[in-house]
Amino acid sequence: MIDLTGKKALVTGGSRGLGREIALMLAEAGASVGITYRKRTVDAEATLGDLGACGPAPWAFKGDLAERGETERVVREFADACGGLDILVANHGVWPPASVPVGEMADEQWERTLAVNLSSVFRLCRSAVRILEDDGRIVLIGSTAGQRGEAFHADYAASKGAMSAFVKSLCVELGPRGITVNCAAPGWIDTEMAAPAMRDGGRESIAAQIPIGRVAGARDVAGPVLFLCSELAGHVTGEVMNINGGSVLAG
Repeated sequence: MIDLTGKKALVTGGSRGLGREIALMLAEAGASVGITYRKRTVDAEATLGDLGACGPAPWAFKGDLAERGETERVVREFADACGGLDILVANHGVWPPASVPVGEMADEQWERTLAVNLSSVFRLCRSAVRILEDDGRIVLIGSTAGQRGEAFHADYAASKGAMSAFVKSLCVELGPRGITVNCAAPGWIDTEMAAPAMRDGGRESIAAQIPIGRVAGARDVAGPVLFLCSELAGHVTGEVMNINGGSVLAG
């Protein structure tokens, strides 16, 4: 059994969907958990209530992590409130829902996607490594799109592909401290963010492209993330763990 008693874990984008499930599983394993969210206050309050029922009092931060200065502030305030930082899960991100070919993509969309999905993650990790405890854990939430591309969503795919390279770079830097850095790469997950794509037969079409034959639930992905955050994964670093029912292999 995974025991994270005494560990302090920060999960960005933790008010709903995958982030919520990761936060809950970390709390169920005994960690003190903090979450960040941008605007979904009702969802955040519900998640905080569930986290509080699991153990130590949870912590929350409301803000846009793509804004300069916010990542440093959230890491500092979490560490001050909780007494340090052992685990960082960077789950926040954006998926522009409209299919846009590169020839028609506006600078604003490209820049916003990379600001949220990549630049803010860099700044978050930069702040975290300054205070992260030795033998700590960093897990970034990537995507199959970062490995095989995603037509009409090149901005998203590029941001997640760069994230994978960043993980491999950072793990070497932090290895001497016993800190592991990994990327969890889900495919489609049955969450609110994916709901538009699941309508009108979309779910069946997506499931047909997944060798295991179904769309993942959030806990299907949160479980492996929990493993990467635990001492069981102490010799796993620099990896991109595919958690997508084999879809990354299916073309």
